[in-house]
Amino acid sequence: MRVISVSVHIFASAALLGAGVPSGQGKSTTAAPLAPVLVRIEPGEFRYRVAGEFTVEGQPVDGPLIRMKITRPFSIMETQVSEADYDRCVADAACEAREGGGSRPDFPAVGVNWQDANAYAEWLSRKTGQRWRLPTDEEWWLAAGSRAKDEALGASANGGFAERWLAKYDQEALRKSNAEKAPRSFGSFGKNENGLHDIAGNVWEWTDSCFTRQALGPAGVPKGELTVNCGVRVVAGEHRSYVPDFIRDPRSGGCSVGTPPANLGFRLVRDDSEGSLFSRLLASIRSSRSWHDWPRIE
Repeated sequence: MRVISVSVHIFASAALLGAGVPSGQGKSTTAAPLAPVLVRIEPGEFRYRVAGEFTVEGQPVDGPLIRMKITRPFSIMETQVSEADYDRCVADAACEAREGGGSRPDFPAVGVNWQDANAYAEWLSRKTGQRWRLPTDEEWWLAAGSRAKDEALGASANGGFAERWLAKYDQEALRKSNAEKAPRSFGSFGKNENGLHDIAGNVWEWTDSCFTRQALGPAGVPKGELTVNCGVRVVAGEHRSYVPDFIRDPRSGGCSVGTPPANLGFRLVRDDSEGSLFSRLLASIRSSRSWHDWPRIE
């Protein structure tokens, strides 16, 4: 049996999960009087680069590329949570105030950390009688569709830390030359094929997935202990980052792969799953260690 080292902020995790499913593939619906517009994402199979830090014989390598399958439909917000909606939670003394920014209904709320996003999900759950939570990284990738980018550095960068640093530097230099820093109004980056606005635009989105470290054998088989650190979360967007859950502006201390995103926001999933909070949390932890059970592409 493999030993799993888990650092979990259980008090804030997985609390927030919701009932009911809107009908229709990729169609927008209103979930409840105070709830946002949702898009239904059908089950699907997709190419997925496993999140986390991986090494072979002590040298960093790209995460495994697998064929992942989400087996149940889920409903996700059409847009990120807006400044105005987040500020309603602040007005109810259920959320911490953001640093700066306005209270516009058509701009994403940024400058929020993972704990802020979860506090909002708890508040929305109480207001609507439904259960809301952050998506997992896998759910985000399925919802993002063609907007999800695999930014693996490739085998040529697997020779050691220096090679990967140089490859990442070149990748970041290109990214910075095309960067558009200020958040923009909803719809500025268009819809993807699933009907989601601005996904993988210039606002990154918190997920509920924890940062992991795993050593691999020569054939890419997990070797030794898997470390799961839920004090650091996967942040999804134009590229993937890993950011401590208390950070609001990752430029002040994010531990990311690549440049930390300047704009951190979120959108929520309405959870239709059944079972106790504890059983759902266990399922979340198990999913973080079961990627090797899926078909391997590379």
